[in-house]
Amino acid sequence: MILDSNDISAMTTRNRAALINSLSGYKSANLIGTTNSRGETNLAIMSSVVHLGSHPPLLALIIRPGDDERHTLSNLLETGYYTINHVSEGLISAAHQTAARYQQYESEFEATGLSEEWKNDFKAPFVTEARVKLGMRFREHQVLEINGTNLIIGEVELIEAPEDSFREDGSLDLTVADTVALSGLDSYHKPTTLKRMAYAKPDLPPRELD
Repeated sequence: MILDSNDISAMTTRNRAALINSLSGYKSANLIGTTNSRGETNLAIMSSVVHLGSHPPLLALIIRPGDDERHTLSNLLETGYYTINHVSEGLISAAHQTAARYQQYESEFEATGLSEEWKNDFKAPFVTEARVKLGMRFREHQVLEINGTNLIIGEVELIEAPEDSFREDGSLDLTVADTVALSGLDSYHKPTTLKRMAYAKPDLPPRELD
């Protein structure tokens, strides 16, 4: 099947959103934890975290536009801090439920049965049940002219992950950490490692790592 721009435009809003959201392939599934100056906590599932750089350690987060309140966005802009918590297999149902439109005063932690964790005087809540947790400091906010989407850039200030998930080269083995992937708006997947490849060089053939 081939769809052109006319076919895409003719789709219903819901079907078009479902299709376009699945086109980028498997994505990370993360719970973004924030709070405001009144101590009201917020937790939201997002699949738009991407790596921007390692020195300084930067991750980008895309938050869609909308007239309704974006509690994650307003909270992190107010306090300057947020957390990124990997979704694992046992957290899928609760994590997905955070997408419901709760009121500002309703904490998704309490509504979904997940637990707030505060550590090292960090100014945003982590998810106790998550196995990989990142403490982020807000660095930059841009509103994209093309569609009003919010681009948030944050710096990693704290990392917590299972000790056995750290590889010798410094990377994380996400299968050991039980991190799941997300496709589209509602499909969760448990990845498996097929192979690891050595650094590509023009004078050498592709090589697998042991």
